[in-house]
Amino acid sequence: MRIVIVGGVAGGASAAAKARRTNEDAEILLYEKGPHISFASCGLPYLISGEVKSEKLLLLWSAKDFSQVFNVSINPHHEVMKIDREKKELEIKDPSGKTFFTPYDRLILSPGTEPILPVNNALKFKNVFTLRSIDDAVSIKEKLKRGRHVTVIGSGFIGLEAVEALIKLKKGITLIEILPQVMPQLDTEMAGYIERHLLENKVNLILNDSIKEFSGDPVKEIILNSGRTIKTDLIIIGTGVRPNVMLARECGLNIGSLGGIEVNKRMQTSDENIYACGDAVEVTNLITNKKALIPLAGSAQRQGRVAGANAAGGSLIYKGAVAAFVVRVLNLIAGKTGLSEREAKKEGFDYLVSYTHSPNHVGWFPEAKQMAVKVIFEKNTGRLLGAQVVGSDGVDKRIDVFATACSAGMTVYDLENLDLSYTPPFSSPKDPVNIASHVASNILRKDVEVMTPDELNGEYQILDVLKAPMFLRDSISGAKNIPISKLRDKIDELKNKKIAIYCRVGYTSYLAYRILKHHGFDVKNLSGGYETWKMFQKP
Repeated sequence: MRIVIVGGVAGGASAAAKARRTNEDAEILLYEKGPHISFASCGLPYLISGEVKSEKLLLLWSAKDFSQVFNVSINPHHEVMKIDREKKELEIKDPSGKTFFTPYDRLILSPGTEPILPVNNALKFKNVFTLRSIDDAVSIKEKLKRGRHVTVIGSGFIGLEAVEALIKLKKGITLIEILPQVMPQLDTEMAGYIERHLLENKVNLILNDSIKEFSGDPVKEIILNSGRTIKTDLIIIGTGVRPNVMLARECGLNIGSLGGIEVNKRMQTSDENIYACGDAVEVTNLITNKKALIPLAGSAQRQGRVAGANAAGGSLIYKGAVAAFVVRVLNLIAGKTGLSEREAKKEGFDYLVSYTHSPNHVGWFPEAKQMAVKVIFEKNTGRLLGAQVVGSDGVDKRIDVFATACSAGMTVYDLENLDLSYTPPFSSPKDPVNIASHVASNILRKDVEVMTPDELNGEYQILDVLKAPMFLRDSISGAKNIPISKLRDKIDELKNKKIAIYCRVGYTSYLAYRILKHHGFDVKNLSGGYETWKMFQKP
């Protein structure tokens, strides 16, 4: 059996390795357009910042080592030009520019993505780069030796990680995002933490604007559609990617409605002899059970493993993904799994949300740092639809727990008593996951009625139940202060009013809510308290 793999890195290299482990007798060939068949593309921003000291550290496998260990014919700098499904052969261009043909019995496609550029031919300019290869990172590092100001276009993973690197290098930075918020995968109020952090670190943040044209070559000035102009020395583009499906489309494979290659759970395309994996394929979102594009390295590796096994005669299944991720910007970390509230609304779910604010470990242990947790869950069943966490430590742990719960179809009822590890330096007896789920479960049980800051209006008397010094330091405009310790004595002051009640993070106000509810008041607790209210204030 001859297995040919098109494309390396996370998907293709994983497919080749698993194919060999599955079938020792198969002939396996891998063709890669670039110079490296296996490198850590996620490490490129850290190579720029100097956190990763050498590009050699990002080379997971050399062609020679991979070939010797897995007995795979590795062919870098070879571009597959055409797939002939009828003849079951590929037309390939070698480094000299000559073309030749090679047959296959099973074919695995891992073509990855192509960048979405803000202006046509953006990469023709001498100081404009994407960040997709080791060569890109090396070129950017070289240019940064002479450039003082850098413009980053796009605020997704690559954009934010590039900004982090540039802050560490003490460069002047402008970040331009076409949407009204950074990190569009997050809900607006959660992304606000990142925006404030960027502004605190002197990043010139431009939202809700886009590129009209570049002026000069090398580019000296960026002209925005708003009419604003930005002078710059270097431009890094991180405006997103689209599936690279040219080969698949030209040979007649089915392309899905989202623009990715259609595959089944075996990673098999519409041609039973052709498999596909990685960022170019459409997979199942485990929350919606609909097709999705999930261009993440972890997903690509898992898909490659399944494609490689099955192409070599095995039988593995890839059920889908919940698109869990974390991103770091200096000492701020943001993560998400499952659906955002915006996505849940778009998909037509009948959902509720809850906000909590918990320290990453017990508050009395040194250096406890608060994290904001947002959970989205089904109103009728309590099934967890998604979660977002922003903080400075321990975010990845909580996102992974929520991701596991989303994958397993668990409910917030399941999570409130989940037995999680505890020791003071790392967690609390009630982990932030437990606390978030307690609050969500209380909402479902109708032990508390909550509201979000955007629901506050003139109908409600806003009541702060913190002690007076805290109220005087930070409070919502127009709020009345009655500390919870005096609430029963002053309850007559609140008669005939609808009450919106809050404290710092929502717990003390929950206790006050129960008091007022027992006295017949129409009261709602502000979810997550004053800390959530601050999230909704635009930086």
